[in-house]
Amino acid sequence: MTPLRFIQYLLLGAVALFLLLFLVGPVYTVVEVGLDWQLLREVFRSYIYVEGLWNSFLIALVTTGMVFVISLPLALLYDRYEFPLKNWCSLLMMLPMILPPFVGALGFQQILGHYGVVNTLLVRMGFPAVDFLGGEGRFWSVCLIEALHLYPILYLNLVTALGNVDPALNEAGRNLGAGWWMRFTRITLPLLKPGILAGGSIVLVWSFTELGTPLMFGYNRTTAVQIFNGIMELETNPVPYALVVVMLFFAAVMYLAGKFALGGNAANSSVKGSAGSSALPLAGWRRFLPTAAFLLVSFLAALPHIALVLTAFTMRWYGTVLPEGFTLLHFENALSNKVVVPSIINSLRYALLAMLFAVAAGVLTALAAVRWKLRGSALADLLAMLPLAVPGIVIAFGFLGMSVKYRWAAEYFNPVENPMWLLAVAYAVRRLPYVVRSVSAGLEQTPEELENAARNCGAGPWRVLRKITLPLVLANVIVGALFAFSFSMLEVSDSLILAQKAQYYPITRAIYELSQILGSGAYIACAFGVWAMLFLAATLAAAGAMLGRKIGSIFRL
Repeated sequence: MTPLRFIQYLLLGAVALFLLLFLVGPVYTVVEVGLDWQLLREVFRSYIYVEGLWNSFLIALVTTGMVFVISLPLALLYDRYEFPLKNWCSLLMMLPMILPPFVGALGFQQILGHYGVVNTLLVRMGFPAVDFLGGEGRFWSVCLIEALHLYPILYLNLVTALGNVDPALNEAGRNLGAGWWMRFTRITLPLLKPGILAGGSIVLVWSFTELGTPLMFGYNRTTAVQIFNGIMELETNPVPYALVVVMLFFAAVMYLAGKFALGGNAANSSVKGSAGSSALPLAGWRRFLPTAAFLLVSFLAALPHIALVLTAFTMRWYGTVLPEGFTLLHFENALSNKVVVPSIINSLRYALLAMLFAVAAGVLTALAAVRWKLRGSALADLLAMLPLAVPGIVIAFGFLGMSVKYRWAAEYFNPVENPMWLLAVAYAVRRLPYVVRSVSAGLEQTPEELENAARNCGAGPWRVLRKITLPLVLANVIVGALFAFSFSMLEVSDSLILAQKAQYYPITRAIYELSQILGSGAYIACAFGVWAMLFLAATLAAAGAMLGRKIGSIFRL
């Protein structure tokens, strides 16, 4: 083995050790304690736990169905037609991702609450008020806000998949007399299967394990919320470990089913021809219909954000369609609150460390798999992608279990004393897939001839890496870093579970605690949420400008 190869394997080994300690380790800790047949029997004998599991399944299925109904028509319109403001409409599709759904739930309560906007309009029109946030209405509200947050993931995958479909296939079908519906079901839809499965699997697992939205709506009969509520009893009640194992099992089944189905169909995609864009111009008033469809969906998706902003600035919004009076008092109260400014500083510190960890591990993983082609690199790549299938609440719960079980973990990763390193590593592991996929896509699209030419001119391997390879994929590295940093700033599950002292709260935990204050708490939390929303909006705009429609590749299995 040459010295160069030895160093490459050494770097890959460091990444593997990182993943084993901070991804496999937490999962193993949970499984070791929770994989007890007596505890598992207790979970499935309890009506409350079974109901929570069933509700989580229903939320996942309904949310994924809603996401599909929203995303597929818009992706087809975007790919097939030219229409006014097309590029702006594509950018608007990213709008729901600028705010975690649990923060958007604060704004949604002003829209769907008993004295919210919708019920106020219904009463004024002579209809009775509807309890959207109680009983069955609460279930549908949770599904709706999650669908309005997650549909960009499937939409971006579908747009990317449609970009790989050769338009000549549809033309051939048309020439043979096939109608639109037959061409769609026999040609387009089968070729979209990789995009549907890639995006749909993420949406299904994400909504199945979502903690923040049901928690904010008070929908406590879901598995994720039951696990969160059981944290305080870990030392006396090990049942939450078993609940985590059950959630992990079903999430893994969903993920592997998607991977298996995707593997059998990924090779069926045809590469789009190079004759230019196949999008057709529409004539007359019809050319505005796609724009109207995009704007309508964008408006519905933006409603939680609009309500959040209005709530942050309003003096009173109770039983009226629009707020009554505007003020900056809530922003002043937010800044003067003892947890707000420290939480911003904490989140910046945690997210910066997480970004450095994720970029280092992600770049090395991508290089090992795509360029160096080392033995074992495929396994490292698979491990790096597992956080998309392993719920965040499982990883967070596993870290909590490690800090209780292992002395070394309690010393360096104690969530009570100072969770800085614990949260930084947890954030990094959760966002590692975005870095790996972004950098891998850049390496796959960059021809190796340029690197070979540099080697032929006498440049050493590290000089080639530093002067040729990394500069060519710098945009992809930056986009991965942006996603790792910004989503770490607004991570929900890890923050709610691992940050237990007020002085160490990150932003999302601070928003949750503020929202629980009676009276003005919701208004202060909304004011704080506005800052978070603006921050993530700037990040996603920068990432979209760098990658364009290729940004969908980041949200793929």
